[in-house]
Amino acid sequence: MPQSLSMIELLATTIFAVAILHTFSTKFFAHLAHAQPAHAGFWHLLSEVEVVFGFWAFVFVVLVFFTQGKATAVDYLEARNFTEPFFVFAIMVIAASRPILKGVEATVKTLSGIFPVNRALAIYFLSLSLLPLLGSFITEPAAMTLAALMLKDGFYRHGLSRQLRYATLAVLFVNVSIGGTLTNFAAPPVLMAADAWGWSSYYMLIHFGWKSAFAVFLNASFVTWYFRNEIAAKGKLAETPKSERVPMVVVAIHLAFLGGVVAFSHHPVVFLGLFLFFLGYTEAYSRYQDRLLLREALLVAFFLSGLVVLGALQQWWLQPAISGVEPTAIFFLATGLTAITDNAALTYLASLIPDVSTEFKHAVMAGAVAGGGLTVIANAPNPAGLSILRSDFEDQAVSPMGLLLSALPPTAVAVCAFVLLG
Repeated sequence: MPQSLSMIELLATTIFAVAILHTFSTKFFAHLAHAQPAHAGFWHLLSEVEVVFGFWAFVFVVLVFFTQGKATAVDYLEARNFTEPFFVFAIMVIAASRPILKGVEATVKTLSGIFPVNRALAIYFLSLSLLPLLGSFITEPAAMTLAALMLKDGFYRHGLSRQLRYATLAVLFVNVSIGGTLTNFAAPPVLMAADAWGWSSYYMLIHFGWKSAFAVFLNASFVTWYFRNEIAAKGKLAETPKSERVPMVVVAIHLAFLGGVVAFSHHPVVFLGLFLFFLGYTEAYSRYQDRLLLREALLVAFFLSGLVVLGALQQWWLQPAISGVEPTAIFFLATGLTAITDNAALTYLASLIPDVSTEFKHAVMAGAVAGGGLTVIANAPNPAGLSILRSDFEDQAVSPMGLLLSALPPTAVAVCAFVLLG
């Protein structure tokens, strides 16, 4: 391996470690913004988790530029695949549009009437179970966006306790991560390895999907039951004013745009073209629209782009770490590594290892999705949910340690489901 490449790998890994430490320090920067108002804007910028990896990726590219030269820096960037950040940006904006959200809201309200319990409890439960499982079909980023917006409007904005805020966010992250395993195309970690390993949607369903669905419903049921009094007292999904109602034909057109972007998710030229048409349509029929989540979606795309830039050079240590490990051990190792890498990167690197057993493949995949709720960087859709819900947390920042501790119980349920259900 060329010496220059080794230097870049060392630089990328050092900055990657700094970025991870930064994600666990965002609350510190949020406090600095209050303590030093003269520089509040800068500290607020560094307190946003979505900015962290993009910021440090920029630092990395600048350092490569000055140490290795312009050609090396530009060639490295041009060799990266930014399809996933582009896709998440487009799908998040479309999924968060008023017609889509109102359509999902109406469906959830209708289904909630079937349950013989308080309606707020039913809506809360469906938002943490049905919508994450829907991610297997409309993609996890879209499901995360819809679920987060439902939870924000119906619960977070009504002053939930700190414990319930973190518990809800943790279950949402875990359930979205495992809820995308019913098919082979909707979850980033599945998408990165399914083709290489020859796994169809049917294969995913019988080996992973049904276990994931069991864990999703168990997690949603437990958190709903445990906080039932607070959820019933504070949960309230307001009725849609007549002026904000959306005709079904507009909802259908938005769903068509959503379906088109999902169908061409591997072809950025196509789905970005559809997205531009979508922006034109929303401008033409602005009376049926709320503010599009362009800023939030751009920040999420910036975050994921930073992961692409820095994560691509972690193969030198990550692949040896998971090679040749016994399947049971690799399952728990993958669950832990996911918290500091990104489960899609983990399964992608695992798919490059030749001549591995089926048990090894299953262990890597199960561990990668089980650990997808432990941190913001563990699963690609997590930043989308965070960007929507963060404003309802103290100092508009989510404590990484608070998220980690809150995610341990639902993660344990996912682990048990994969280990004990055969």
